[in-house]
Amino acid sequence: MTILGRLPIINVAALLDGGDAREVAREIEQACTTLGFFYAVGHGVRAETLADLESSSRAFFALPEAEKLKIAMARGGKAWRGYFPVGGELTSGKPDRKQGIYFGAELGPDDARVRAGVPLHGANLFPDAIPDLKLSVLRFMYEATRAAYAIMEGVALSLGLDAQYFRRTYTADPTLLFRIFEYPAGDDESWGVGEHTDYGLLTLLAQDEHGGLQVKTPDGWIEAPPIEGALVCNIGDMLDRLTGGAYRSTPHRVRNVSGKSRLSFPFFFDPGWDAQIVPLPDHARARDDSTERWDHANVHAFSGTYGEYLMSKVSKVFPDLAREVG
Repeated sequence: MTILGRLPIINVAALLDGGDAREVAREIEQACTTLGFFYAVGHGVRAETLADLESSSRAFFALPEAEKLKIAMARGGKAWRGYFPVGGELTSGKPDRKQGIYFGAELGPDDARVRAGVPLHGANLFPDAIPDLKLSVLRFMYEATRAAYAIMEGVALSLGLDAQYFRRTYTADPTLLFRIFEYPAGDDESWGVGEHTDYGLLTLLAQDEHGGLQVKTPDGWIEAPPIEGALVCNIGDMLDRLTGGAYRSTPHRVRNVSGKSRLSFPFFFDPGWDAQIVPLPDHARARDDSTERWDHANVHAFSGTYGEYLMSKVSKVFPDLAREVG
């Protein structure tokens, strides 16, 4: 493990190629018990995949607004897929200075969850004007899913569990969500996205060369600049809950001060929709840390399914869509 500034860089290749994963697990444990963030290299997401994704995404955001709105989120219904304009997403009730597209697992009309009208499940919306975007998004999601399964094996080993623990109990049918965000140039005083934590198990983030991601540490906020070929990994609220706070979901935020358009690509690898969230063995006790959290919520008081937790959070991000689902 090497360090850039304050975030560790972990080579996770052994988790994908069947090598000796003990050292990787130890490094993951150290990262998750201190900062909750690390860079992953050797993750198996190809450089060509990332390059194609950036190219097609830039082509989409360069389209006229009317063209982008042809795949507006309002057209995605309960699936909560599609495009939103700058200011269309809220963090802590305040509009973010970014635009973006929401994607998820590609599900057809015959899927039982789609037939039942389960929120956040359905078909993705892709722009006819940029056909390459569909190919690059689906390819990235496939490769990122494979990487996430492997890294979660490392997380399991780091907790003294067998490598397949999470796949067996929480991610046999994971909730997969993917976003493409564009942070416009200019207005250096506005937050692209304000302070927040992620909701699920694991986030894998690809970002372009312009930077802007900041991570909250015990010593204050630090930059998490892009490293060529690396993904930023961070744990979410559910892993915090499962480990009784031993692995912390760390607040982070974005401000684009590069003077150029910034792209980021967060991929969320989360528990299955109906998975009951209960603490892991030997992690049942946790203190109430709500006074320290950005949202003043006690994640350790939550009980129920991941779908219930996710809906309670996403409904605050898009209140208008939430009213339609309700």
